[in-house]
Amino acid sequence: MVRTYSSNEIKIQIQDFELLEVSSGKKKFLRDYFSSKATVIMFICNHCPYVKHINTELIRLSNDFLPKKISFIAINSNDAERYPEDSPENMKKVHQKLGYPFPYFFDETQEVAKYYCVKCTPEFFIFYGKGNLCYHGQLDDSRPGNNIPVTGFDVRNVLQNILNGKEIFPTGKLSYGCNIKWKT
Repeated sequence: MVRTYSSNEIKIQIQDFELLEVSSGKKKFLRDYFSSKATVIMFICNHCPYVKHINTELIRLSNDFLPKKISFIAINSNDAERYPEDSPENMKKVHQKLGYPFPYFFDETQEVAKYYCVKCTPEFFIFYGKGNLCYHGQLDDSRPGNNIPVTGFDVRNVLQNILNGKEIFPTGKLSYGCNIKWKT
């Protein structure tokens, strides 16, 4: 595991891709899961200790905001040949075991990670309205071993501001975790 930080300047719009959704075993378009209110795109994987550390909060967070018409999409872009724990088969097992209430996609070609300029897991993107990026970065300040509780504060705060109709200015807070396992 190599501690890697997210990019600090990303200016993108939400983008549609067709990827394997692991619970169904079918290719699906991300746009089918976009919300006109807000969409959270999370780059996660199975083997990363930073992701394992926040899994319970990912479930709680999405269960809190899904009923409020905010959507959540998880994407794993790691090279599954070199990291078999991150294979679609194992992703499906994790999805079922943990009861993820959001779709979990496999980015086999890594084109999605490249478009979003993803560098680490976990890394979060929040888009609002017609797909404008309003937040990029970490879930919260908690990391394995730092004794800070996992609350989802940074993502929750942005989502609550969207729901409260506050004016949204693009913000970010660097995330760090495991580097994306790029294909060689």
